[in-house]
Amino acid sequence: MKQWRWFPPAALWIFGSIAWGFAMAASFLLSVHIFGRATGSHDLSLTAIYAGGGLLGWLIALPIIHLATQRRRPSVVLAGWVLLLGIVTIGATAGLYALQYRHFYAHWHAPFASRIWGYQLFYTTAVALYQFAVLGVRHLLPAGFAMLIALSVVMARRSR
Repeated sequence: MKQWRWFPPAALWIFGSIAWGFAMAASFLLSVHIFGRATGSHDLSLTAIYAGGGLLGWLIALPIIHLATQRRRPSVVLAGWVLLLGIVTIGATAGLYALQYRHFYAHWHAPFASRIWGYQLFYTTAVALYQFAVLGVRHLLPAGFAMLIALSVVMARRSR
């Protein structure tokens, strides 16, 4: 079976997403337990959100990276990996955080598809994204950023 040129290798896509999900979960756990950024009693569910964000981030970013960096210089590949994988991973993790946040507050909201429900959905999501930007991104630093840089260097060298 012929593989499309813009489509990344299946093994890299599948196993990479699992490994990147574990890496983001490890980044969260390192942030909480080594750097002392306590989160309370929700460590297990937050670890799952960060793992899911890493997994989804890889699945979404890999085809975009593969397409954007195909036949480019290693420096462009490095920049593509750092920027695209970093932004998409943060976005996917923030999205999962917002879904969990919305799920928590859903039973206090108005009936589905009403005007008030729309306002509540919009503002709850906006607050969740803001809260993640302020409190959640720090769990990806410095360990997640170091892993992102190391992975990007390896992938840039691999592309030569």
